Amino acid sequence: MDQSIVTQNPLELSRNANDIKGLDALRRAAQSGDSKALDEAAKQFEAIFVQMMLKSMRKAQDVMADKDSPFNSEQVKFYRDMHDTQIASDLASNGSIGLADIIVRQLGKTGDGYMPAGALRNDGNLSSINRNTIVSTQKAQDEVLGNQPIKTFQSFKTAAFDDAKSFIEQLYPVAQEAAAELGIDPKALLAQAAIETGWGQHMIHNTSGQNSHNLFGIKADRRWQGDRAMVKTIEFEQGVPATKRAPFRVYDSFADSMQDYVGFVKQNPRYEEAVKQSQSPQDYFTELQKAGYATDPDYANKVLSVLDGEQLKRYLP
Repeated sequence: MDQSIVTQNPLELSRNANDIKGLDALRRAAQSGDSKALDEAAKQFEAIFVQMMLKSMRKAQDVMADKDSPFNSEQVKFYRDMHDTQIASDLASNGSIGLADIIVRQLGKTGDGYMPAGALRNDGNLSSINRNTIVSTQKAQDEVLGNQPIKTFQSFKTAAFDDAKSFIEQLYPVAQEAAAELGIDPKALLAQAAIETGWGQHMIHNTSGQNSHNLFGIKADRRWQGDRAMVKTIEFEQGVPATKRAPFRVYDSFADSMQDYVGFVKQNPRYEEAVKQSQSPQDYFTELQKAGYATDPDYANKVLSVLDGEQLKRYLP
């Protein structure tokens, strides 16, 4: 047996990434109040930090690696990761970065270098700076929108209907009125709303549970002077879906949402050709997609598949 290992402090054995007994010794030393346990635990934390950096660099390297190379096999990567873990532990034990020393001073509350946690969290009064930024942004919005008060809510998506049947039965009457103004089959509006909201199972709500009633995924640009809801959404960029956060319009009712949709497409010149083709749902949604209503390249086909699907035929004549 290596004599150097025999003479090691039991706590120092915990630096061996694969020595479970060493980690157990560190745990028991911490429970007993051993002052050296904090030092070793801090080095373990620094080792984890270093290991994360090494792992990120390895991932970047793997992108350019030859997939057919025998040095790029899963077995090689397994032992490479074990080696990196031990390297991280050794670097931390040598104080290469110094993070462990900072942790010991902070948690041990010893020495002149100790700084209270409250002072660290204050960090130059960043909360005040953030508030000033929010106020400045709000003033700029007020100037653009004619000093109209705007409320922006952090939001999420959740169900607003029990099922497709309740979705259809509740929305069909208001869809009929809106469709008459647009000159389109009301079922077509229900189909589009079903695609946008997942049959009402993914409606935008604010954190207080208030429903935005936004049936058509219409975003709140600078022309919108009502409340808005910030929520994650899927956008397609060159055919690839990506998650983003965007503001969406908030309505008082589903009827308001339907009426706003009609005004949105009729008053926007880019959708003029679609409105002309409103008598034919297929032509309407094809032109709507061409004009950029949605970034999903298969948007029109999805709406038309719902329009011709079993759900609408089952609950509507």
